[in-house]
Amino acid sequence: MSSSDAFIRARDFLLAHREDYATAYAGFRWPQLDTFNWALDHFDVMARDNAAPALWVVADDGSEEKLSFAELSARSNRVANFLRAQGVQRGDRVLIMLGNVVPLWETMLAAIKLGAVMIPATTLLTPEDLADRFERGGVRHVVTSAADVAKFDTLGGDYSRIAVGGAPAGWVAFEQAYAAPAQFVADGATRASDPLLLYFTSGTTSKPKLVEHTHASYPVGHLSTMYWIGLQPGDVHWNISSPGWAKHAWSNVFAPWNAGATVFVYSYARFDARRVLDAVVRYGVTTLCAPPTVWRMLIQEDLAAYPVRLRELVGAGEPLNPEVIERVQRAWGITLRDGYGQTETTAQIGNPPGQPLKAGSMGRPLPGYRVELLDPDGRPAAEGEIALALDPRPLGLMAGYRGDAGKTAAVMRDGHYRCGDVASRDADGYLTYVGRADDVFKASDYRISPFELESVLIEHAAVAEAAVVPSPDALRLAVPKAFVILRQGYEPSRALAASIFAFLREHLAPYKRVRRLEFADLPKTISGKIRRVELRKLEEARDPKDARRPLEFWEDDFPELK
Repeated sequence: MSSSDAFIRARDFLLAHREDYATAYAGFRWPQLDTFNWALDHFDVMARDNAAPALWVVADDGSEEKLSFAELSARSNRVANFLRAQGVQRGDRVLIMLGNVVPLWETMLAAIKLGAVMIPATTLLTPEDLADRFERGGVRHVVTSAADVAKFDTLGGDYSRIAVGGAPAGWVAFEQAYAAPAQFVADGATRASDPLLLYFTSGTTSKPKLVEHTHASYPVGHLSTMYWIGLQPGDVHWNISSPGWAKHAWSNVFAPWNAGATVFVYSYARFDARRVLDAVVRYGVTTLCAPPTVWRMLIQEDLAAYPVRLRELVGAGEPLNPEVIERVQRAWGITLRDGYGQTETTAQIGNPPGQPLKAGSMGRPLPGYRVELLDPDGRPAAEGEIALALDPRPLGLMAGYRGDAGKTAAVMRDGHYRCGDVASRDADGYLTYVGRADDVFKASDYRISPFELESVLIEHAAVAEAAVVPSPDALRLAVPKAFVILRQGYEPSRALAASIFAFLREHLAPYKRVRRLEFADLPKTISGKIRRVELRKLEEARDPKDARRPLEFWEDDFPELK
């Protein structure tokens, strides 16, 4: 059996059992791959004489581009030949910094065909960020938009410069690619273990690590993601995610095209919940994935007023708060399903379609992953660090941290890959997220999960987002403190703080209660994840006897609540 046949056989098994979790989990086996090039051996084969839409990009002004699988296959061939003419060779590192424009997908497919190594980069990066990527990533070629070429002015070196939408001096116009030949011939076989992607993690707790994925681990590994989302051939799938981050490749490239679905993108300049919901209705989106931050903004609208044709809804990036899931269910009668994965992996835990759900749970291990919970001594526990068994090694796991054998060894030890997140498991095998291993803390000797408290906080009508960290206390050593962002129409005040404290007293056990609250912006990574580490350091630096900050309130300030 060829590698391509093995891939399709594994894919078809999951599609056939998309709502039969027990059979899918017990019977799925990762395909055994020797040589494999996903763009040549899967996408192009699927695209042959295939007039179905593969990519549908709608711009803010309403203009749109829709390419069939056959058209995109030919276009990516042209781009591959063009890039080869610019000197791109097998193994070369290509930094791709583009927004949600068609050349992004053309370039990614072309790079895969060439055997080049992609370094996806968000357009929000600064010249300093880019310098780090150049140094550690070994960048040889850059593909970016004409609007962003100035960011490379201070980056010297011998690398090819390709610009989309115009070519300033010293840059080559990407549009020349469309005149290149439509037939592409590879320079040789691609080994499944060859490097394909280098991802710089978003760095919520430390300097970004350089995650290396192969031609197998991401394209084929995302069979688990396809299964979790519930994608089917012919779906119109929208994943609200910014290019440059792993989640964009998860659900805007590999998972939908593994299934033969259409990748839909509404490329807006500024997020607007109403326009997003209008787009879901107007363009007939059937499956939708969005981060919790987006879902929290969407539920502030009257969801029931939008006659959607959605079948599957999922959230990823951070855990979904139960309040968000409940409000979507009430409006649309569709269950918003949670899942879990990392830049280092594909989707490893999730609630696939048709399965019983449990409030607050992110689901069960997905096909191809064996998940264990380990205590600090490496022993199995009902609550502990999420760890992936390495025997056999899951195909969707990274090759390692490029150039850092020490960090790789630190997370891959004793037969497991340690995820750095803590979860609990119930008697039915469902896993519930507790928090990052370094976010969980003790207050009065009780173990506190920030995520649990944050989920209760956003149930208050005024709270849009919240982050909980320990705050030093002379008596208890530390107490939970919440930093809060308010919803539209609410302003910080003593009365509102009292209302939130009263709400928390009703919904949390005394030992879990948030004792301090501050109305403030939340520091985030450029991918949108809350940097609790910054808030934690802010609190650690203060003396327990320090005065309140201007918009900070303590529960002790409200004797009427006692």
